[in-house]
Amino acid sequence: MWCKRWLAACLLAVAAGAGAQEPIRLGMIEGLSGPFANAGDAVVRNLRIAIDRVNGRGGVKTAEGPRPFELVTFDSKGNVDESLIQLRGLVDRNIPFVLQGNSSAVAGALVGAINRHNARQPEARVLFLNYSAVDPALTNESCSFWHFRFDASADMRMQALTEVIRADTSVRRVYLIDQDYSFGHQVARSAREMLAVKRPELRIVGDEFHPIGKIKDFAPYIAKIKASGADAVITGNWGNDLTLMVKAAREGGLKAKFYTFYGNGLGAPAAMGDAGVGRVLAVAEWHPNVGGAASDAFYQAFRARYPEPKDDYVHLRMQMMVEMLARAIEKAGSTDAVKVARALEGMRYVNDFHEATIRADDHQVLQPLYVSVMERQGGDVRFDNEGSGYGFRTVRKLKSAQTTLSTSCKMERF
Repeated sequence: MWCKRWLAACLLAVAAGAGAQEPIRLGMIEGLSGPFANAGDAVVRNLRIAIDRVNGRGGVKTAEGPRPFELVTFDSKGNVDESLIQLRGLVDRNIPFVLQGNSSAVAGALVGAINRHNARQPEARVLFLNYSAVDPALTNESCSFWHFRFDASADMRMQALTEVIRADTSVRRVYLIDQDYSFGHQVARSAREMLAVKRPELRIVGDEFHPIGKIKDFAPYIAKIKASGADAVITGNWGNDLTLMVKAAREGGLKAKFYTFYGNGLGAPAAMGDAGVGRVLAVAEWHPNVGGAASDAFYQAFRARYPEPKDDYVHLRMQMMVEMLARAIEKAGSTDAVKVARALEGMRYVNDFHEATIRADDHQVLQPLYVSVMERQGGDVRFDNEGSGYGFRTVRKLKSAQTTLSTSCKMERF
């Protein structure tokens, strides 16, 4: 009797599954182990909530019927060689979309590998969606028809930060410190060039690079910054390289301001504590205290899904990317890389608190940017970061037109 019931249940399950549509798989290649695993985990959370939002309304509409998104993760361990190995595994599984962002060096290698793969196997092309790799070369001299960037480039972010520094007359001496790879060098180069135009009287008293993901004690670097007399630090550091540096700054009594790309999460506010109030600034396409009911609801939905303080790192751009991909597939009527790429070109994203456009010339997303400063929770800072008691308040919002820069991209089109 038990065997008959078991067999009947199996047959029902098979019958139910037979009508289910094959999911559209998104392959994320990211460091999920190693020194930047926390940054990779933050990406997974943002992608999962975005995918669940699409699937919750029935999935992506296709000619075969609605199809759900499915996230498949590949651990690159944060290095280029492993990322390329994982890419081979991804294409072997016929996954049509590659997602990556937490390293411009990895992104550059992936662009080259995807260009070669798509040329060799046009019947199995893949599209690369980049949510965080901000080296400007990716949408300039190294641009590709197969690559789309949903984050602002390093130059665009620096454009926003230096607009705030232009008006900050308390800043007279600046120290540049960055990770020693392509992205870090671009951040320093952009800072030098833009400050020379916007604040020619300002002195750059230090310009230093350190090994990425290998420094455990930043005290010697902080000592050099203090000795230079700098009243401001500009850094593109991210992950533990930023958290450990701002912690050392607090412990070393450094009073300088920190103009950062990513100082609003992954432990940085708690590491700085009261020493960061009014001193740590960050630039992003959105932050929880921009204000308005729609923005609040977006943030609160994320926190309801991920209530642990350590999981509180929300990226609008990653969730926007998934929404735009769903719309592009529906518009293209296919997951074919060429058709989806053409559908993405020129696409606008508009919700109740954000607007963005994908520039067809180079596949760079153009969107407003916020520069915000760390404050104690209270008043305009209604939401803190990671349960630290500290959040961020908008110093300046720059419209898309104010951060849009020209491109030298001359991509081969398909």
